[in-house]
Amino acid sequence: MSRRCELTGKGLLVGHNVSHANNKTKRVFRPNLQVISLASEALGHTYKLKISMSALRTVDRTGGLDTFLLNAKDAVLSPRALRLKRLVVKKAAAPAA
Repeated sequence: MSRRCELTGKGLLVGHNVSHANNKTKRVFRPNLQVISLASEALGHTYKLKISMSALRTVDRTGGLDTFLLNAKDAVLSPRALRLKRLVVKKAAAPAA
């Protein structure tokens, strides 16, 4: 699997280690990715997603996985998260019987 957040699209960044003598060497900044189980209230299931911890804080702040997915742009979501978003939209559009 790639080192990319499934909800926000955060990935690797490249920069320099800078010594006191101002020598620069390449380094990589990796996002803090964890595999987390998130519950979808609309679908009634839990889903394991590889997300960054900043994305987890955002999901908590926005009120859960469903509201985060509904407000997220399709371009940054992974194919799995995009499939989940389509299911949530379909479930929200269906009339409650």
